[in-house]
Amino acid sequence: MANYLLVYHGGAGMPESETEQAAIMQAWGAWFGGLGEAVVDGGAPTAQSKTINNGSVSDGAGATPLTGYSILAADSLDTAVTMAKGCPVLEGGGTVNVYETVDIQM
Repeated sequence: MANYLLVYHGGAGMPESETEQAAIMQAWGAWFGGLGEAVVDGGAPTAQSKTINNGSVSDGAGATPLTGYSILAADSLDTAVTMAKGCPVLEGGGTVNVYETVDIQM
């Protein structure tokens, strides 16, 4: 079993009304609940960012900034992708990239 990093881009963001916020949080809770023990780290949304390139620092993260992440355990990349298809960020027009992580012993 490997861990898979789910990287979120875009999405509708958090709405202003408390009722809509509660509905979004309920959708995330239901998705994570359905994944059960596969959720290694529920992750978090991201906020401000800076980009470092050849020692130069600029504000922001380019054209498709990261808006959050989660880490799941799965038997294969295809299984992780199947799990990611239920991610609530997709309902808001966002995208999910799924990466297999590599366990490096140090």
